[in-house]
Amino acid sequence: MTDKSLREKRLARWYFGGLASAGAACCTHPLDLLKVLLQTHQEGKLSLVQLTVHIVKKQGFLALYNGLSASLLRQLTYSTTRFAIYEVVKQNYSVDTFAGKVAVAAAAGCAGGFVGTPGDMVNVRMQNDIKLPAEKRRNYKHALDGLIRVYKEEGILRLFSGATTASSRAVFMTVGQLSFYDQIKVTLLNSGYFGDNLTTHFLSSLMAALVALFLTQPIDVVKTRMMSSKPGDLQKGLWSCIRLTKQEGYSAFYKGVVPAGTRLIPLNIILFIIFEQLRFHFGYLPEDLKPKK
Repeated sequence: MTDKSLREKRLARWYFGGLASAGAACCTHPLDLLKVLLQTHQEGKLSLVQLTVHIVKKQGFLALYNGLSASLLRQLTYSTTRFAIYEVVKQNYSVDTFAGKVAVAAAAGCAGGFVGTPGDMVNVRMQNDIKLPAEKRRNYKHALDGLIRVYKEEGILRLFSGATTASSRAVFMTVGQLSFYDQIKVTLLNSGYFGDNLTTHFLSSLMAALVALFLTQPIDVVKTRMMSSKPGDLQKGLWSCIRLTKQEGYSAFYKGVVPAGTRLIPLNIILFIIFEQLRFHFGYLPEDLKPKK
């Protein structure tokens, strides 16, 4: 077996997904910030370009990276958990069917969504701060400061506010991202026209991102509004937030879909390209393919 063939047989380590997600988040963070601001905007229509120009004029270009530390915290908790569960279960229990991959991805997403909720909340709040008047901003210095202040000022349970919605979104996101990516990649490889290379990784991640975007956008809007709310707002929780969003029209559930797509699609592509390169260069071979001593 050639070195190239051996490289393609390598398996991913459990933490590769978290590292790849953090790297991708650094590249796409401004788009994530714009998505959050558009989703929480409730007065009139504001385009992506208008919002970008407004932020840069008022606060400078670096304001587009507001909340980056929280975004990295979220990826290193949320994505590490879901990728780790998915890869470990898939590799150790030979999950080969699409239905099996969907089931494992759903379970991994649920766990990752819960674990990542505190980081996700701080991330949303730090990003949302940028559009608030100075007297209403929370002004978290960084992600850790945000976690400590929420714990001290609002209690530990507040850190997990929106966990149900975050976990629900993570289920659909992980199914769209991981199980569809794997299945599309396998289909392309089995066609005989594609190899395990950059082109295949690009096409698979692009199509998986489109599926994930369609599945998660309505949940993402509700989650963002719940997490950015002040204590006492939306007191009835998830269903109250859904009802209030519905009052703006069903299109409100797809508010911010353009920045969400312009963020998710490149993020997914960058994520899986990094992930596959990590697998190629730092992954490990299955026992039956390891060189005999």
